Amino acid sequence: MTASAETTTATFAGQPVDTQFIAGAWREGRSERVNTDTNPFDDSVVAQIRQASAEDLDEAYRAAEAAQPEWAATAPSERARIIRRAGDLLEERREEIVSWLVKEGGATQIKANAEVSLAVGITTEAASFPTRVHGTIHPSNTPNREMRVYRKPVGVVGVISPWNFPLHLSQRSVAPALALGNAVVIKPASDTPVTGGLLIARIFEEAGLPAGVLSVVVGAGSEIGDAFVAHPVPRLISFTGSTPVGQNVGKIATGGEHLKKVSLELGGNAPLVVLDDADIDAAVGQAVPGTFLHSGQICMSVNRIIVQAPVYDEFVEKFTSAAQSVPFGDPSGEGTLVGPVVNDSQLEGLKQKIAGAKEAGARVAVGGEITGRVVPPHVFADVAPEMEIAREEIFGPMVAILKADDEAHALQLANDHVYGLSSAVFTQDLDRGVRFAQQVKAGMTFVNEMTVQDEAHVAFGGERNSGLGRFNGEWAIEEFTTAHTIGVTRI
Repeated sequence: MTASAETTTATFAGQPVDTQFIAGAWREGRSERVNTDTNPFDDSVVAQIRQASAEDLDEAYRAAEAAQPEWAATAPSERARIIRRAGDLLEERREEIVSWLVKEGGATQIKANAEVSLAVGITTEAASFPTRVHGTIHPSNTPNREMRVYRKPVGVVGVISPWNFPLHLSQRSVAPALALGNAVVIKPASDTPVTGGLLIARIFEEAGLPAGVLSVVVGAGSEIGDAFVAHPVPRLISFTGSTPVGQNVGKIATGGEHLKKVSLELGGNAPLVVLDDADIDAAVGQAVPGTFLHSGQICMSVNRIIVQAPVYDEFVEKFTSAAQSVPFGDPSGEGTLVGPVVNDSQLEGLKQKIAGAKEAGARVAVGGEITGRVVPPHVFADVAPEMEIAREEIFGPMVAILKADDEAHALQLANDHVYGLSSAVFTQDLDRGVRFAQQVKAGMTFVNEMTVQDEAHVAFGGERNSGLGRFNGEWAIEEFTTAHTIGVTRI
């Protein structure tokens, strides 16, 4: 890979997206640092952004605090109209957004289009929230009194989003929070500042969102990361990212001077279980995209495939054959499933995982030479549950296959880790599948489907070290609002 001699003009819909968006104004950050945003496939520079300082962060939060009450008082129909318009703009600008996702984050065409659809879906769903918020009235043990519980916006929401699905995983918090009357400040990942924040700011600005209700601060975690969480203004921090960072976010948010709510969607180690009566071809057909979509850089990606002994050899043979045919390389190419990993740190981590799996004795069923940041599909068979490849989140285009003695052993292996985000089980007996799914320690389990699933109206989230809280639908309404109890006594 060679760096481009020219910097690509950072524009979206004909407008610049290479500055901060604070209090309704596009301007340079005050930090001395510059974020050089590069294409992970060819190292070309796609944007250069002077980063935000602590002063910029404070200005963004203070503007949000000032703008939020009027926004919350805006008629539900008007808030819904703006959110709907944002969803329409995401669809109208699909081609340009896809281009940005490909060049900034290394997304393939398949993944980028799926991500835009997800973002449109959650935005459309959020547009229904302003009229779905409701309170309750309860009887009281005190004569002449009734107890009312009002559901109100929390106030200001801080959103920290990751680089792997930057558009959707920002919008998944931003759209519901805004729809419910909150103001929002986004801190996108440094690898994807445009698709994770600045592009979204342009969308909402065009949709008619009032100034100050949404700000985007692009800054280094070492400079504004802790301050973003500890700042006195935000009442909720919505974080999506790795478990270690999320644990630190939770510690700062709940253990500092200014206590606040947290919504954490963290790492995973998704098991896909193939029981002895499964349709093997169907299981392979789902396991391949579930493992390799976006180079496995998805929190829900299949990390471990657990196969009952009677069908183990057949599954490994068919899955290996399918994995060898997975297209990889240039993410802009039609049909490419595996593109580059996002940066050199991710690449080095994957190289270590490959070496560690080989050293531990896992059988390399599928492998290949790494070119640049493109890691071809890797499949490790005959993996023991104590091997690192089976215990840690992989976040790359590789998977571990384990053999289970029987159904009980398969369940034991599926639950033998500290995560609990997504999971799957394959069986032709649907009742058996549901019984098995109910025993999996996870926020989500899918019968006869891959682990990578997300629908805007259905609860999304994890158990154990995979996070706290739920996104989507009525669960998002609860996350981004707070209950206010008011007792009314007639005298």
